[in-house]
Parts: sequence; C-alpha cells; structure tokens
Amino acid sequence: MLDRLADDFAAVAPDVEFWSLRLVDETTEALTVRQGVLQPPFNHRSRGAMVTIIDGGGIGYAATSDLSPAGLAQAAARALAWARRSAGKGLVDVKDFPRPVHRGEYRTPVEHPWESVALGDKIAWLMDACAALKIDPRIVDWQSSLAHTRSDTLLRTSSGGSIRQTFEYLSPGLVAVANEGSQTQRRTGGGEDAACQGGLEQLARLGFPDDARRIAEEALMLLSAPECPTGTMDLLLMPSQMMLQIHESIGHPLELDRILGDERNYAGTSFVTLDMFGSYRYGSELLNVTFDPTRPEQLASYGYDDEGSRAERVHIIRNGILERPLGGATSQARAQGMAGTANARACSWNRPPIDRMANLNVEPGTSSFGDLVRSIERGVLMDTNRSWSIDDSRNKFQFGCELGRVIEDGELKRLVRNPNYRGISATFWRSLAGVGNRDTFQVLGVRNCGKGEPNQVIHVGHAAPACVFRNVEVFGGE
Repeated sequence: MLDRLADDFAAVAPDVEFWSLRLVDETTEALTVRQGVLQPPFNHRSRGAMVTIIDGGGIGYAATSDLSPAGLAQAAARALAWARRSAGKGLVDVKDFPRPVHRGEYRTPVEHPWESVALGDKIAWLMDACAALKIDPRIVDWQSSLAHTRSDTLLRTSSGGSIRQTFEYLSPGLVAVANEGSQTQRRTGGGEDAACQGGLEQLARLGFPDDARRIAEEALMLLSAPECPTGTMDLLLMPSQMMLQIHESIGHPLELDRILGDERNYAGTSFVTLDMFGSYRYGSELLNVTFDPTRPEQLASYGYDDEGSRAERVHIIRNGILERPLGGATSQARAQGMAGTANARACSWNRPPIDRMANLNVEPGTSSFGDLVRSIERGVLMDTNRSWSIDDSRNKFQFGCELGRVIEDGELKRLVRNPNYRGISATFWRSLAGVGNRDTFQVLGVRNCGKGEPNQVIHVGHAAPACVFRNVEVFGGE
C-alpha cells in the first residue's frame, strides 16, 4: 500500500528542485489488568504522510492524513507555498539540506508474532500475572500490562531514494504498590522500563511475568526498611537506573540541535559547547558510550533515520573524551560539517525529523558484579528510577530510585527505602570508578521522551552495565 501511495504522489508531485514523501502506517494494541479487572483495551491506528519541498531557495513542509491523489497534491501545494515564503529566511542553507539517494529496507526480527497468540490468551496471561502480584493485603494497587505497536514507514525522494522500514515494539510491565500506615512504596518490573523491539519471544528476557512475586515482595520489604543513609559515599547504579542517568546527563546534553539553541525556549539548552568535541573530558577513562542503532532487540534500532541517512554504530565518548554530538545531517551542516550521527527522527507522520537520542549505550567493562561490590567500603546500591530533576542546561541533577541496599566493607547489607543522589553531569561521570562486565549488561528502553515544538514524544533505547561512582552525595527521603 505504501509503495502504491508513493507512486501516486510521484505522479502528482510539482516540478521542483527536490521533494520527499515520508509515509507512516502505525497500529497499536494495549491491554491492562488492574487489581484483577481488565481495563478497556486500547486500539489505535494512525496513517498519514509528510511532504517536504525544496525550491527557489526555501524549504516547506506539509502533513496530511488524506492519502488520496488529490490529498497528496494539496499537501505538496501547501509545502511549496511554505518553501516560497521561507526562501532566504531559514537556519539551514537549502544546498545543505539532505537529499537521500539510499535505497534499502529494515525490519525488526520477530520469532513469535503478536498475532500468534489469541487476544483471550493474552488477557489470561495478564490476569495470572496480576494475581501473582497480590500476595498480601498490604499490596493496595497492582497491575500488569502488555502493548504492541507495528510501524510501517516509507521514505521516497525525487533524487531516487526509497527506504522501507517496519518496526515492531513490545511493551510489557508489572507494578505493585504496598502501603502500611503512612508509608507507601512502589516496585516495578517485568519490562515496565524496558520496552524493546521484537515479538513475544522477548517477554522472558524482560522478566514478564516471572518478576511478579519478587516485585511484590520487595514492595512489602520496603515498608519496614530504614531510610537511605545521608552523606558522601560510593554509589553502585544498576542498569535500570543507569538508563535514566545516560538519558538525562549524556543524551540530552549532546543533542546537536539543542547545543545550537533550538530547544532553549522549550526544553532548555546544554552545558556542552561545540568547541568541546574532540578534547573535553566528559568522564573517567572507563567511560565509553556508543550510538548503536544496530542491536535488533533494542527499542530504537533502525537502518536509516528519517532524513534518509544510513545508521551505523559510532563512539560518542571514548575513554572519557567527548568525540561527537548526537546530530543528524541537517544539524551537522549547521555546525559547519561537524561529524554526528544518523539520529534525525520524527515521532509520527505529522512531525518533521529533529535530533533525537536513539540507542545510546554505555559499553561494558571487565568487572564482575561481585568485583563492583567488593570495591566499595561504604556506599549504596540503587535500582530502578522513581524520580528525576535536572536543570535546563542538563547539568545539575537529582535522581531518586525505588530500592536501595547498603554496602559496607565490600558486602551487600540491608535494604533501604527512598534512596536519592545528586550531582553535576561531567563531575559525576568523571567519578566513574568501576564498569560491570557483560554479565551485568542489560538492554532497556524509554517510551516517552519528549522534545521539540510542536512536541514529539518518542522512544529511546539505552543499555548499560552496573557501574560504581565515587564520593557521591546520597540522601534519604525523610
């Protein structure tokens, strides 16, 4: 169908210097069982096109859900009108705007398709998982969820480019909330913060539904656990929290359009400047960060970005030194040809692509989990993000986690509740003193990263090992 629509557009496209058509056809099904009650199933389909026109020194966009030949022709006319209005006024010289010629395909590998299990059986899975969470009267809220999205996209250009991509996203989750008196604690798992690409075969890897009892037991244990200690001490972050740390204090500060000022009036700027690339010490020598859209199970894997640039794995930070920003072809041109990444992405057919994190990963080191624990004389292990706050230059931050464990003299000790820590981005990463090996490495994902005007909520992948940081300001919730 998408190929036919692209052919229809080519037949009615205006005679201009360059045009592109990006078609998106996306369906979502989401199921939730809360407190043993099936919630109304969510089914959604979105289908439309974004037309881009370059002509006469200007660039124009127009989006439409009317995919008839007449509707596509009207969108092209609107985009051409905007191109003429914008001539000579844009941030980007039209000669630098990407005009992809790539022809290729990408498809999420799937072993067990979503459709291979009947709706009634999926609901039965959720009912069983929900029942497994309710192990005690003090569990006052509990739910299981499972969602699937399929997104078919086609980018066709007048320069001969044709890129077809099909993505399948899976989002399971388990939540248990425990209460006793004035104390309430929440634990999540089973993929709640680890959405991925793939089919139903990914559920076991994400701990769905097997994590249910552990999650409920930990929520109950946190009710009587002491508060997290306060002081300057070492910090062992599990991958579930490393994900948020990467996202907020590496990913967002390194988005090139943000560095160039595009987000200043909305989501803030960045403490990073263009002259830092190639020399700035972002972290200790143990810090290696890659932009890696090649892991098939990770949430933001793809073959090409939405500007048509071919995606490849590159180092963003190597041995602690900042090498390149997260910037697509358009932003690279604005930054006088600075090397970036293929990360110009749009959340849907009715948004133009902007610089977004994709799969941004901390590479594993050589330390076992036991080695990391033994390296700490006094510290706290923290697991699973629960709260976050960071300033508008993505520099000073304060994060909280669901669960903590005290570490004393190289041994894991008691559980503690309401663990929090704060720091400054580059100072924090320079304190990195231990990086876990592949046995500690987990592939996770964020489903709701917001950015841009008009806003775009998009999915982002993060993978990381467990990591140790020295002399961090840690505190409890009381």
